[in-house]
Amino acid sequence: MSAEELMQRYAAGERDFSAIALSEAILEGADLSGVLLSGASLDGANLRRVNLSHADLSGADLNGADLTQADLSGADLRDAILDGATLEGAILDGANLSQADLKVANIVQADLSHARLSQANLSGANLEGADLSGADLAIADLHQANLHQAALEEANLSGANLADTNLEGTILEGGDSNLAT
Repeated sequence: MSAEELMQRYAAGERDFSAIALSEAILEGADLSGVLLSGASLDGANLRRVNLSHADLSGADLNGADLTQADLSGADLRDAILDGATLEGAILDGANLSQADLKVANIVQADLSHARLSQANLSGANLEGADLSGADLAIADLHQANLHQAALEEANLSGANLADTNLEGTILEGGDSNLAT
């Protein structure tokens, strides 16, 4: 399926595009709120400024995808692969990223407030200036991540791996500070 066909079918009211292959697709600025893309292959896709709020992207392959300033608020990204993805300035408030693979992802200045990131792999990720207030990072792997000036107020970090993590200027007040390092 092409990106154009997806947009036409979405505009016609279709919402279930589970397991489709759209590697390298260009969907910049598209409104796909509430779309079902579980298990879809979107690796290397241009999803800059796309509206994927409340979308189901569980198990989707978003390796190297560009989600700069995308709206993923309330989206289901459980078990999604976002290895090396760019999520700079993305809105992920209330999103479910449990067990997602975000290794070396660029998540600078993203809004992850109240997101569920339990057991997510964020090793080597750049979360500089990200808002993780109220986020659930229980048992998350954050080793070698950059959390410089990130906000972690009221975040659950119990069992999280913060070995070799840059926490300079990070606000940790009020969260669960039982950390595994």
